[in-house]
Amino acid sequence: MLDRSEVENAFARVAVAAFTYYADKSIDEPGYAIDEDVDWALEPLRSMDADDRGHWRERVSAVISDPASDRQAFIADFMALAEE
Repeated sequence: MLDRSEVENAFARVAVAAFTYYADKSIDEPGYAIDEDVDWALEPLRSMDADDRGHWRERVSAVISDPASDRQAFIADFMALAEE
């Protein structure tokens, strides 16, 4: 179980990254890679288990880069990381 404030902080970062991402971002910002946003978004969850972290890296990357992703399921699953 993760601390709720850490999960909420990470969730806010995911939202910012998703709102600011666009398909040509790497062209407009040479050297940009989505991994930068994923690393930044998950930074508050540094106590997360390595296996879980790999799973969440994939999900965060998808929710940032794909506007058609199921964000409601993502939000429910992500916030469940802090439920008691």
